[in-house]
Amino acid sequence: MNVREALNMLKWKKEFDFDKVEIWYIDRGAPGDTSVLKGADVERIGRSFIYTRNKTIPFHRVIKIIYMDKIIFDRFGTSKQE
Repeated sequence: MNVREALNMLKWKKEFDFDKVEIWYIDRGAPGDTSVLKGADVERIGRSFIYTRNKTIPFHRVIKIIYMDKIIFDRFGTSKQE
């Protein structure tokens, strides 16, 4: 599962609450060069970007996606749906 598939699944499947999603991404200049975006802050999921009110984050910067403490996507580990 890629970033876009994971986000769309979490956004549109009724069993998930997108507000409980955490999107960890590379954010140069932030502490540890990493930031976390909450699902509630996502305004739109595009073809290659996540759009918020203040930022546009390219999918290639997404490190992992977590839903209620379960890893849904992990760029450097195993991706899984639970």
